[in-house]
Amino acid sequence: MTGIPGGPSEDEVREKLRTVNDPEVGVNIVDLGLVYGVEVTPERVRIELTMTSPACPLGDLVIDEARQVVAPILPAGIDLNIELVWDPPWSPERMSDIAKQELGWSG
Repeated sequence: MTGIPGGPSEDEVREKLRTVNDPEVGVNIVDLGLVYGVEVTPERVRIELTMTSPACPLGDLVIDEARQVVAPILPAGIDLNIELVWDPPWSPERMSDIAKQELGWSG
């Protein structure tokens, strides 16, 4: 992964995405396991997100919020591509221990 000169690293993009909460669950999308991938190249930042269910009516809202927090840290001329994906399907095993604790799940 080459990165963006003067731009964010993959970790910095993920940290920004931690400020976006799933509106139905109230936990950030990174810890919920909804961020499937972040790719940072000199030309673009590509983020793959999913929702907990294909029937989730709030996918557009989450994508818009992700765009609002990541776009300001990108240098001018860098493309931001946020894609909603469904494969593999999300499952609770994707959640971090922090998310499980916040939701009161044991395990």
